Amino acid sequence: MAKPATHFVCQSCGAAYRKWAGRCEACDAWNTIVEEPIPASVPKGLAPGKGTVIPFVSLAGPGPAPPPRLVTGNTEFDRVTGGGLVAGSAILVGGDPGIGKSTLLLQVAARVAGGGRATYISGEEAVDQIRLRALRLGLGAAPVALAAATSVRDIVASLDRDRPPDLVVVDSIQTLYVDSLDSAPGTVAQVRASAQELIRLAKRRGFALVLVGHVTKEGTIAGPRVLEHMVDTVLYFEGERSHQFRILRAIKNRFGATDEIGVFEMTEGGLAEVTNPSALFLAEARADVSGAAVFAGIEGSRPVLVEIQALVAPSAFGTPRRAVVGWDAGRLSMVLAVLETRCGLSLAGRDVYLNVAGGLRIGEPAADLAVATALVSAVTDRPAPERLVVFGEIGLAGEIRAVGQADLRLKEAAKLGFTRALVPARRGRDGRDTPPDLDLRIEECAHLDRLIAMFDAGAGVEST
Repeated sequence: MAKPATHFVCQSCGAAYRKWAGRCEACDAWNTIVEEPIPASVPKGLAPGKGTVIPFVSLAGPGPAPPPRLVTGNTEFDRVTGGGLVAGSAILVGGDPGIGKSTLLLQVAARVAGGGRATYISGEEAVDQIRLRALRLGLGAAPVALAAATSVRDIVASLDRDRPPDLVVVDSIQTLYVDSLDSAPGTVAQVRASAQELIRLAKRRGFALVLVGHVTKEGTIAGPRVLEHMVDTVLYFEGERSHQFRILRAIKNRFGATDEIGVFEMTEGGLAEVTNPSALFLAEARADVSGAAVFAGIEGSRPVLVEIQALVAPSAFGTPRRAVVGWDAGRLSMVLAVLETRCGLSLAGRDVYLNVAGGLRIGEPAADLAVATALVSAVTDRPAPERLVVFGEIGLAGEIRAVGQADLRLKEAAKLGFTRALVPARRGRDGRDTPPDLDLRIEECAHLDRLIAMFDAGAGVEST
């Protein structure tokens, strides 16, 4: 009997090879190439003149009404998705194991089931396990339809009805399989085919589809990269499992803003919504401790105030250590180099530890000045001025550059009781950077030298 034809496929990018190799030449990933059977039939091309003519319309013509939203009732989840779920849309949710993805989606499904129809399909847990979690979350009486299945054919047959549900949650896409393929569940071919069948059904029947995806050790969603292009929205659930805060971040959203975040707190009764994350992140901040600064950041459309902590200690080794949690390590190296070269601050023989309190990860350059403030405070062992909020980008010459949405940052700071703000200097702009009704003293800083002088003198920076 002839041996079935096989080839080797990278599970990270989908590249195919004739023989096994340890490293994929397409994506440079190691140990991701797996043997898979070759499909029985491969399309050889399309015959000319056999297709259906596609009707084209004008760009300026009358378009359809905005898609209706299914408001789940979970304020933070609705904020990240752009105001609710859109009928016929597909959402991919990724996150580390044990971070709370299943808990969050079960709570969302229970909220939707209160006024609509929600279905929760699990390929990893039995129905009794889901019921136990629902009882622990206080959702035992929620009218959510549960099922444990892994066959895409069975799932499609069960959902393709006259009255489909409003929301379908599939946990997770890596456990499903299409029986027309011989490869194992979780492979590139199975993940792509399973997602394609479910997304096609969701758009035809008009229900919102939420797919849970596993992540790799690098933090990206496992499976083919094309999976993120197939869906309408990609959400990442972030946070430390040992910490109570969780961040739901939108990476891609065809129906709303990207980089929007929702903040949750893990409690005994599940994930609780945090409507004012700034107050929660600053709840344990102390004004009499050196090496700390409060940064006014923007996450999506929401201003968020967080505490940035720095610790500078003598190094016991020839190469000082640089440890960063919640910020870009490369940007920390740049700020340290500017402080040493432009301001004469000696940091070459010292270990530097930087932490963003609360488990939030900051990506915008506006945090440069707050990081520099925490570092200078740690080196001089002097606390930053009380009730001071800081933001601004640092250039390689030591200059402080302006950042966007300054008004929104200052309004949030004034709302939380801050009285002083260290901000970039205005350059050739008329008017004030903050509304006149804010009780906030604006202190402008054009260069890092002024920041150093603030701690050397032990007083605030004078306005320029």
